[in-house]
Amino acid sequence: MERLLTVAQVAERLGTGVRFARRLIEERRIRYVKVGRHVRIPESAVRDYLAAHTVEPVRLRRAGLRRAA
Repeated sequence: MERLLTVAQVAERLGTGVRFARRLIEERRIRYVKVGRHVRIPESAVRDYLAAHTVEPVRLRRAGLRRAA
């Protein structure tokens, strides 16, 4: 079975405050599990969220290297 994280643990892993983690849950931008009154987030949901929101750097060409004909 997969490990379920508390909202505070998710916020710590994301490097944000608890308020942001709760907003992700409220806006249903991350998967979560309700256990009675408690909310738990699967570790894979945090990994998926980070992967989906990771921006890779763009490699730019230098414009000054072209020669005029």
